[in-house]
Amino acid sequence: APELPFYYYHIPAFNGAFLSMVDFLKAVDGRIPNFAGIKYTYESLYEYNQCRLYKDGKFDMLHGQDETILPCLAMGGAQGGIGGTTNYNGKELVGIITAWEAGDLETAREKQNFSQDVINVICHYRGNIVGGKRIMKLIGLDLGKNRTPFQNMTDAEEAAMKAELEAINFFERCNKF
Repeated sequence: APELPFYYYHIPAFNGAFLSMVDFLKAVDGRIPNFAGIKYTYESLYEYNQCRLYKDGKFDMLHGQDETILPCLAMGGAQGGIGGTTNYNGKELVGIITAWEAGDLETAREKQNFSQDVINVICHYRGNIVGGKRIMKLIGLDLGKNRTPFQNMTDAEEAAMKAELEAINFFERCNKF
């Protein structure tokens, strides 16, 4: 598949590789013919933007952190996004972009803050792979048990998470299956 675009997935929380992505772009520029860009899932909006600006935007920057869509848009945006909570919170995430494009900053902020509230809940339940998968079950799409090394939630944890989601009116705003 050497003709297919290649994207580096920068997710230090998963792989522990806290590398400078600007240095990475400099290292691969001209050396990997099908290199298309970076799926950037890290907290440094500064570094994200420096990568976005590298050689006048030579490479695609795919935004990968649902927590920071709005500030990313304010810095100039992205060529795309791959979000971890999109399966169940996609309507709100798209709503951030739609409100931003319409110049409705207040709605964009509210939707970004709500999306962060959802993420705060899943962080109480071992993150998106564990908690997010159980959310999918709660909204009608049971994806089965987690595989090793990921743990499964207990019924009590599921009930507690559901209560936290109800407290933020998640089920009125989430994707439906």
